[in-house]
Amino acid sequence: MAISSMQETLLMYTKQKSMINEKISNIQFNLLSASREAKELQDKYNQKEQYYYYQYYGQDDLRDEYQEICEQLLKEHEFDLANINSWEQELETDKNNYETRLNEITQYEASWQKLLATNIKNDFSYGGVQQG
Repeated sequence: MAISSMQETLLMYTKQKSMINEKISNIQFNLLSASREAKELQDKYNQKEQYYYYQYYGQDDLRDEYQEICEQLLKEHEFDLANINSWEQELETDKNNYETRLNEITQYEASWQKLLATNIKNDFSYGGVQQG
């Protein structure tokens, strides 16, 4: 195989690695966003719970209503967290898939680099004698 063709193949692998690294970076950014969103949800939940505690809990005739509100808040909070966790799991799966693909491409690239080095060495052997 011609050396220039091998170099083109290596450039193709470099381009693919660059594209995959960009996708992995975007996924990591989204994972960070998901963590931030989960923290914000927890803060909002805590604030609402505290607000209702001070509004209702101190009054004996409103304790049942307070319990119902807290249960509803908890259900909504758990639902929102489940959505974020699902998103995070999907992102982690995508990240693992891209990392696996990146490793495969890196291995292919290493093989082509060795083949290129061997071909260059063979092209510069004198008298048709290959040196090992």
